[in-house]
Amino acid sequence: MPEQPPYEEEEFHHGPEGPPPEDLAIAPTGFGGTMDLGSSEAETLEKTPGGPEGTGPTEKPRSLWSDAWRDLRRNPVFIISGLIIVFLVVISIWPSLITSQSPLQCDLSKAQQGSQSGHPFGYDGQGCDVYTRTVYGTRVSISVGVLATIGVALLGSFLGGLAGFYGGVGDSVLSRITDIFFAIPVVLGGLVLLSVVTSNTIWPVVGFMVLLGWPQVSRIARGSVITTKENDYVHAARALGASNSRMMLRHITPNAVAPVIVVATIALGTYISLEATLSYLGVGLKPPTVSWGIDISSASAYIRQAPHMLLWPAGALAITVLAFIMLGDAVRDALDPKLR
Repeated sequence: MPEQPPYEEEEFHHGPEGPPPEDLAIAPTGFGGTMDLGSSEAETLEKTPGGPEGTGPTEKPRSLWSDAWRDLRRNPVFIISGLIIVFLVVISIWPSLITSQSPLQCDLSKAQQGSQSGHPFGYDGQGCDVYTRTVYGTRVSISVGVLATIGVALLGSFLGGLAGFYGGVGDSVLSRITDIFFAIPVVLGGLVLLSVVTSNTIWPVVGFMVLLGWPQVSRIARGSVITTKENDYVHAARALGASNSRMMLRHITPNAVAPVIVVATIALGTYISLEATLSYLGVGLKPPTVSWGIDISSASAYIRQAPHMLLWPAGALAITVLAFIMLGDAVRDALDPKLR
């Protein structure tokens, strides 16, 4: 039998392309072999979290609020409604930016006249400039809506949060009280309660809205707190000896406040329309206060002779309410992970 030559390691031949360039690196494949990678690719592989060494940097997880803000910036509904609301807030604070006249300056000789030079919206039944009154009516509507929303959100969140956190008899009593308030018709309650008020300020109207509006927010806050307090991080904080106040402020409130913000944002537009409704019925704001509801009530008797008197304040009211409802819908879509 012929003797076999001793085994010699075969020299690796690289094919017609020649030896690998210097910028190639050898990376393990994970199955005992290797593969050729460019130096830039190898460096990228080493830096990625799933690289061969497993030491690459990991991306910091985003919070609910950062994700919501990122979604809102890409939502055209939020952008359009936000721009409209910013414009309304600006002219409610500084109405003189777009009008130089007084809403109480009237000329009976021009009553019910249509659009003229310098008066694009015409005149109302008392000869007042409709454009100026529409601009100044923004201040009252925005003020009533914002103040009522803040009061409802604070009172409802406080009572509902305590009831959901502690439970027991207090929770049962609060639930029955909210049921009673839900049974009161809002417009009928306004007619009864505000008919005896003689003040011309916005505070009686704001107080009425807070009185009848807090049960809805309270029920939302209660349910959100009950759900949040069952999470593992709350149980861990309690096991570590955290006090009830610390758990409410540091762990439960930041994670349970999102539904309240959504409801309050949508309700703001509702409160603006409710103020206009009560003023239209004569139990809300009263002259000489400038309000869209008051102007709509005055113009309703002249809708055939001078429809412009009704068109402009009613249109401003509709745009404002629609803007806040659109904003609330966009915020709801961003803060509710189930809708993503």
